[in-house]
Amino acid sequence: MSAARRIQVHVLRHNPRDPASEPRLQSYEVEEAAGMTLFLALTEIRERRDPSLAFDFVCRAGICGSCAMLVNGRPRLACNTLTKDLPADITLLPLPGFELIADLSVDTGRWMRALSERLQAWLHARETEVDAARIEEPMDPDLADRIYELDRCIECGCCVAACGTAQMRADFVGAVGLNKIARFSLDPRDARGDGDFYELVGDDDGVFGCMTLLACHDVCPKQLPLQNQIAFLRRRMARAGG
Repeated sequence: MSAARRIQVHVLRHNPRDPASEPRLQSYEVEEAAGMTLFLALTEIRERRDPSLAFDFVCRAGICGSCAMLVNGRPRLACNTLTKDLPADITLLPLPGFELIADLSVDTGRWMRALSERLQAWLHARETEVDAARIEEPMDPDLADRIYELDRCIECGCCVAACGTAQMRADFVGAVGLNKIARFSLDPRDARGDGDFYELVGDDDGVFGCMTLLACHDVCPKQLPLQNQIAFLRRRMARAGG
């Protein structure tokens, strides 16, 4: 049997709340194990080498989106990225575009909440009073599948970190925001029309600011059809704005 590969993990270390902290790369050597993910490698480093290392995780199953980071320059989830699929030198950086907490930990939650409030990303029911006793009207199964597909977004921030427009324009809603609008614009239970959605994203900070670089589509860990949704919204918003 061949000896286990030894990998070098280079991690950006910085605590912006510590005046003495200067951004630097710190390297750790880890012996690769079968089925090792980046999350497991980082856990080994924190438990056995350096308890001060900061990174986020919750589910470890690619569902919560907490462990998103730049892996050799590409946004990925640490929990489902196998080290065997990477070179022996691995550089890990925090996601750009979000407030840095420390090291690999960023505050995506505040950004996502502000985005949801800005886009009013909740169902605007047609009835002013909800009758809990009323059975909801049946929905076409194909339409329900389309809505469910967009609901699979885990708000990990990978698409925002990969987006050139989002890195240049702080007010750009990004693919995650446009995905939310596409989802509610499809839902027949939502009282809003195309004109209402146009007011939210029918400008350069919304759907017309996308440069169609396809990076969001390429890095989405849930493989959502983000560029398809942006194209869909562009057609709808163009009609609404005309």
